[in-house]
Amino acid sequence: MSYETKNIRNICFMGHGNSGKTSLAESMLFTTGAIDRMGKVTDGNTVCDYDAEEIKRQITIATSVAPVNFGGCKINVLDCPGYFDFVGDVLAAIRVVETGIIFCSAKDGITVGAERSWKYLKAAGVPAMFYISKIDEEHGDFYAVLSALKEKYGAAICPVMIPLSDGTGVIDLVHSTAYQTKGGKTAKVAIPAADADKVEEMRMELMEAAAVTEELMEKFLDTMELTDEEIVVGLKAGLAERSVVPVVCGAAMANVGTEAVLQAVCDYVPAPEDKSAEPVCGFVFKTVSDQFGKYSFVKVVSGKITADLSLRNVRASSTDKLGRLYTICGKKTTEVKEACCGDIVAVGKMEWKTGDTVCDPKNEVELPALEMPDPCYSMAISPKTKGQDDKVAGGLARLNEEDVSFTLVNNAETHQMVISGAGDIQVDVLCAKLKSRFGVETELKPARVAYREKIKGKVEAHGRHKKQSGGSGQFGDVWIRFEPQDEQDDMIFAEEVFGGSVPKNFFPSVEKGLRNAVQKGVLAGYPLVGLKATLYDGSYHPVDSNDMAFQTAARLAYQDGIPKAKPTILEPIGLLQVTIPDANLGDIMSDISSKRRGTVLGMNAEDGMQTVEAEVPMAEMSSYTIDLRSMTQGRGSFTCKFIRYEEAPGNVQQKVIEEAKALAEAE
Repeated sequence: MSYETKNIRNICFMGHGNSGKTSLAESMLFTTGAIDRMGKVTDGNTVCDYDAEEIKRQITIATSVAPVNFGGCKINVLDCPGYFDFVGDVLAAIRVVETGIIFCSAKDGITVGAERSWKYLKAAGVPAMFYISKIDEEHGDFYAVLSALKEKYGAAICPVMIPLSDGTGVIDLVHSTAYQTKGGKTAKVAIPAADADKVEEMRMELMEAAAVTEELMEKFLDTMELTDEEIVVGLKAGLAERSVVPVVCGAAMANVGTEAVLQAVCDYVPAPEDKSAEPVCGFVFKTVSDQFGKYSFVKVVSGKITADLSLRNVRASSTDKLGRLYTICGKKTTEVKEACCGDIVAVGKMEWKTGDTVCDPKNEVELPALEMPDPCYSMAISPKTKGQDDKVAGGLARLNEEDVSFTLVNNAETHQMVISGAGDIQVDVLCAKLKSRFGVETELKPARVAYREKIKGKVEAHGRHKKQSGGSGQFGDVWIRFEPQDEQDDMIFAEEVFGGSVPKNFFPSVEKGLRNAVQKGVLAGYPLVGLKATLYDGSYHPVDSNDMAFQTAARLAYQDGIPKAKPTILEPIGLLQVTIPDANLGDIMSDISSKRRGTVLGMNAEDGMQTVEAEVPMAEMSSYTIDLRSMTQGRGSFTCKFIRYEEAPGNVQQKVIEEAKALAEAE
């Protein structure tokens, strides 16, 4: 069945974990006859949460697509994860929808997830709607949540549906009809007398909100009345420009209100911009590679995609003939021949990554890339059985095609593979997928910190290497002055040799010997920085002296001199910028200064949030993601970037030296 652009609706469900997103998607599929029985998240049999990890944890981990056909429209529902660790998927979904529907349950009201979703939509300039879920729950109060929304987001909040007072359904305020649900079947009925007054009062507010254009405003002021059609026109215009935020409601598990919500989506959500006549261009917003194959989900931004096209991938600068086209509902695939402008389609077996732009080879365009928040939770990952490092790296590279929000770095200095993501749940899920899909078990440890060493004093040292064993021996003898310098991290080598006591051709050997030696400091084996070494005297043997002998002599001088030159350990310092609600300011400040040895530099306030700037040793930041989440109930966010090295306090140095010893013994 093919649709035109004007009949496509792309929406994403967002909000806190466990606020009813996956259940509403399930209820929509059931209401429109796409599935014949409703699954439950708790039973692990819903259409959208089909991944083994999602079933096990009973949460959504990746955005899934559920196309719903209703009233001549094709509604592409993107069911996004609610947990903050998977925000990458939410940001990708926002890029391809015309409206985001934010979930608040009737009991919990506005949660942190709802606040964050609002911020993301606002930043992206995407229209928003609110869905008040679980209106049949005990202690659930639709009107309390509605007034909280109005208080927080102002006059733009505009309810277009309210629950029936007897709890059996909902009332569509715009079309003045009630949807009553009995035994899972929904029927349109007249508004009961008990609700008539409330409806009248709410409709007045609604008309006022819908009068967004000048003509509608004039008509409303003259007659104090708008027709149903005019209200729909007004709400649609207001939603598109973000001046109206419609509020809908329902209880998805009981199928209450679902049909009315579908009608609202068809009525008010703007259709995608119609660019059918322009050259073809699409945006890859999601990739799935599992045992069934690899699918790239593409939103057609302009033109139309057909199965025999060749498209150019701008990032990879390659032109590929398309594989088969599918519409995917959860994990069920249906092959299609084409996808019109504005629709979402999955393409099989393409070497594309999430965030790529694919377009007509004759007309190259590149859409803005996906901007992901910087990963702020890092752990060292290693296989449980030795020698499977390649398997881990290969598996994570495949998983990175699906989830672009984490990074993997092979740290040459600490010899660790470091995985960085948005939080512990994300990293944990990645490890579980490595085991189930790629058969490799992994373990996580805190990533080692790259310390440095430096000397504070000046010292003169002697290194003499002499070896006689029949035939030509080895002889090298040097005097070197070591002192600290602040010009650069690399060692500065100088020479002041008089009278040829060490021939010029051996200078590079001495320098090479020292450069190799500074790779390992004398305290804990970390690289030594900020050193100046001056060769000022020595002696040589005309036959036995060679390159190797002088390298060894230089190393001996280093080993003799550096321990006497007051060596010390430097630790990396990061610039921390943490954004939190005003209420948490005190806790955060005391945590930075007392627990993390940090120094607060300053702060600035902006709409109810404070941004604190501080300098903090990187060693104290490994668990900050989790700690900040618990201190601010998930409202806080932070970035931390390395700025410089500073001398570590004595007790920290002692600990670093002991750890290095233990590590050396273990190896």
